[in-house]
Parts: sequence; structure tokens; C-alpha cells
Amino acid sequence: MLRYVAAHRSRLFAENVTSRTAVSWSNGVHAIVHQDRYSRGEVLKRILFVSRRNSLRSVLAQSCLMRIGGHLFAAESCGQPGQLAKAIHPAALASLENARIPLATAGPRPWTDFTRTSAPRMDFVVTLDEKVLTSEPSWPGQPISALWSFEDVAAVDDPARASHAAMQTLFALQRRLELLINLPLQHSDASALRSDLRDLGRM
Repeated sequence: MLRYVAAHRSRLFAENVTSRTAVSWSNGVHAIVHQDRYSRGEVLKRILFVSRRNSLRSVLAQSCLMRIGGHLFAAESCGQPGQLAKAIHPAALASLENARIPLATAGPRPWTDFTRTSAPRMDFVVTLDEKVLTSEPSWPGQPISALWSFEDVAAVDDPARASHAAMQTLFALQRRLELLINLPLQHSDASALRSDLRDLGRM
């Protein structure tokens, strides 16, 4: 699993040490921003997180990645048409506020927004709810896809349990996303990236 992450990290730590900036989270986790990537003209990778309602899991993933990996990724999120929530779930908002992560979306969006001819083509699509997989459309551009299955916290009726579960989901996503931003995105073939993105879903 993720056979090259350790080696890749070693290479990153050997490159341009003076160009790094540590970005600190309120929970003490640090992400390394490699500013030298800008000077090399590397293009941001587009990634789409999919859940049923686009109110909690996919919102947490999008916001978390933009916080720690916005220098590498342009993250979006969406949900299943007909199943969308009317607003972002309160537990998602509370979790992001507690972690001091800005909300990265204006509200739930259907996945049809990303299948139109004019929609930006995604490099990666990560589905966070196994139950929507069979209903998903054919994504334009044949992006690399993976399933990272998480509990449907938005379906939990008890607010206290939902709040706790949302924080646990955010922490679990954070761990996976920290590994994601350390993958050699610009220099690996599609099959290797597909394998490693799917391996992250089995953590």
C-alpha cells in the first residue's frame, strides 16, 4: 500500500529546504507547503468529492484539502441529484469551525454541475458513499476514481453523536489527504496513481 510515499517524502525533504513553509492546524498537525512548485509551473490538479447529500462528508473533504493542499489541488464537491440537502449540515460547520478550517463551498451542488460540456474536467473523483456508486454518471475526461467509504453522519438523528462522528470523519479524512498531497502527482503514470488513490480508501 502506498509503496512510494516514504521514498517520495524523503525526496521532498531533500528538495529546496529553504522554500518550505509550515502550515499549522489547531490540532497540532502540520502540512508542508512546497512553494518551489509554483516556480516550476505545475498545474493544480482538480479533484471532486462525491457523497449523497453533499452536506457533510464531501464538504469536510473539500474544505480540508483546500486548507492543507490548496497549493496543489482545486477541490470541489457534489451530491446525488434528488438527494441533495438544502444546506450544509450543522455538524459539518461545527467541525470545520473547531478545526479552524474555512468552509470551501457555498452549498450543496448536484453532480450534473460537473457533467456538463462546459464543466471543468476532473483529474480525480473520490466517492465517499458506496451506495451512490452505481448511480454516478460517466465523468467527463475519464478521471482517476476511488472509493473512500465513510459513515453517513448526516443520517444520524442525535445531534451530539452526529457532532462527534463528524469530527472523527474529519480527522480520518485529514490523515488520508495528508498522504494524498505527498503523492508524486505530476510524475506518476495514471495506473500507479489510481492504485495508490484506491489504497488510501482502505486505510
